[in-house]
Amino acid sequence: MKFYFLKSLKILLSSIGIFLLLIIVYIISAYTLSYIPVNSDFVECKKDAVEIYIMTNGVHTDLVLPIKNEHRDWSESVNPANTKSGSTRAKFVAFGWGDKGFYLDTPTWADLKFTTAFKAMCYLGTSAMHVTFYENIGESKSCKKILITKESYLQLISYINKSFTADAAGNYKLIKGAYGRNDSFYDANGKYSLFFTCNTWANSGLKAADLKACLWTPYDQAIFDKYEK
Repeated sequence: MKFYFLKSLKILLSSIGIFLLLIIVYIISAYTLSYIPVNSDFVECKKDAVEIYIMTNGVHTDLVLPIKNEHRDWSESVNPANTKSGSTRAKFVAFGWGDKGFYLDTPTWADLKFTTAFKAMCYLGTSAMHVTFYENIGESKSCKKILITKESYLQLISYINKSFTADAAGNYKLIKGAYGRNDSFYDANGKYSLFFTCNTWANSGLKAADLKACLWTPYDQAIFDKYEK
């Protein structure tokens, strides 16, 4: 009996040790790769630029685009009239990709459940796109303006398009539910995990558009550090 107890204890301690080691490796990798720049030679466009923004709530990064210009009318795909306010006066639309269960079941941090977090982190859930409409955008530490070329904007459009789940007619699939009066949710492609978070999605969008970004990051702050002037 004592032999089996010691053997079980050894296995338990080994498992805990491996788990802690993996956490340490993840943290070190996240920190290191977050601060390796990609497209560090990017220079803002000075003529015929498209004005976009990156925005964070302190945890989660959104990509903010003009709701309508010569290249794309986003209201044809994500209609602001579908929000609780029904207002169509928005000039900008913010896109934030993430875990569907986390988005819909956790409107505030106080609502967070272990099962929701576990499913999100372990690649067990589905994803959603949180779309928020703004009449005005102001620059701050949590909101950075980036002036980009037409070519980069078209690449960003393509990246965001591919992140949405569409029906046979190409329409995005609206999900019932919202946080406030000027936002909505849509079904999205991909799965959230420790290795592909909401910030990883936003960072990958910047890379796809040949803009300054991190080699890889699960965090928001490393992205914003690239745009400190």
